[in-house]
Amino acid sequence: MQRLMLGPSDGVPNNPVLPVRLYRAVTDDPDRASAFEAMFAAHGWSPEWRDGVFDYHHYHSTAHEVLGCFAGQATLTIGGPGGETIDVTAGDALMLPAGTGHRCERASDDFAIVGAYPAGQDWDVVTKPADDAIRARIAAVPLPARDPVTGGDF
Repeated sequence: MQRLMLGPSDGVPNNPVLPVRLYRAVTDDPDRASAFEAMFAAHGWSPEWRDGVFDYHHYHSTAHEVLGCFAGQATLTIGGPGGETIDVTAGDALMLPAGTGHRCERASDDFAIVGAYPAGQDWDVVTKPADDAIRARIAAVPLPARDPVTGGDF
């Protein structure tokens, strides 16, 4: 697992305490989508959708998020404008703490992910620069009980 600690970037707050977690080659199950959904659910993260990643910078101020890439490949910018550029491919997963900016730069036609959130956390989509109220919401998001991929303590 790779960890990325990101500072604020051009209005995107990122998380001041938690690093992004990048997991490579998590599953090679032929039905990766279902495998990710089962894994995340078993670790207390509720799978909520299957789709891609928005092509604009955004973040969530009310929930942590885990993304499981089940098809294709993409280049993502993590951390807002000027952030880290990473490539993900089918089988990879990415845990984004509340406040972490993310955007899809380019993707294969078949790129698809599962999105999941810790049980009890409702996500929002924020595109505006963070103000004090947004930073307070991010700081108030509770730590998940377990890592969404490994199931270990968070």
